[in-house]
Amino acid sequence: MSNKPKTLREKVGILMFSANTKLGRRVDFVILWGIILSVLAVMLESVKHIQARFEFELNVFEWFVTILFSVEYILRVYSSKKPLNYVFSFFGLVDLLSILPTYLGLIVPGTGFGRALRILRLLRIFRILKLSRYLRAADELLDALRSSRPKITVFLFGVVLVAIVTGTLMYIIEDAEAGFTSIPRSIYWAIVTLTTVGYGDISPATVLGQFLASMLMVVGYGIIAVPTGIVSAEYTMTASKKKPSGECENCHGPLTESDKFCSNCGYLLPKRQPDGNSAS
Repeated sequence: MSNKPKTLREKVGILMFSANTKLGRRVDFVILWGIILSVLAVMLESVKHIQARFEFELNVFEWFVTILFSVEYILRVYSSKKPLNYVFSFFGLVDLLSILPTYLGLIVPGTGFGRALRILRLLRIFRILKLSRYLRAADELLDALRSSRPKITVFLFGVVLVAIVTGTLMYIIEDAEAGFTSIPRSIYWAIVTLTTVGYGDISPATVLGQFLASMLMVVGYGIIAVPTGIVSAEYTMTASKKKPSGECENCHGPLTESDKFCSNCGYLLPKRQPDGNSAS
């Protein structure tokens, strides 16, 4: 069956949600630079002397970008087969939040919250650069973290026990003059040392305390590697189970069996049978 667009709505959809055409790539290029420059302008607005000197120019540029993004948002809603699915999708909400602060500024001017909210435009780069595969990789990482949660929980419990025991021993060995004034403060030192952070605000003064600290530092390096190995093993198993099993009927982006919505356009997918076909 041909995927060639027939109606104006379908053509606009391909233009807004895909970069397979020359015109689509140009649109993405313009939007990309609009995002980068608008975020840069927001950061410059926070510098008082720049904001005072170029207030008019920054305001004009902000309205230009807002109107550009507003037109893009309207076209995306118009070209979506199910507009509400796009509006309430992650990217749809980001697109909306990227233009609302400027309009709200007409009602409540001078709010720093609105300026900070415009930084969300930076998230839109994920769509413009077509990085949906990285979002899918992030989803795989979350699945790996969930699968390895029991092992990591047991491991962290062991680390906490080591910190408590070592901190208690250091409280017994060291004097209050060295900074070990209580067991909780000594446990704090143990955690800082175990994680190889080493603030230096507390340090052992006795030979025995320094020996114990050295042992804890060595253990700390080994502890850092354990969770990484657990998550890596689970990630490898999770990633091997997720292979492309179709494409989105709205933007024709790749899908996997576990996808509930398209990570490219936010389209809510119909329930599919185990063979990958949509349920009737």
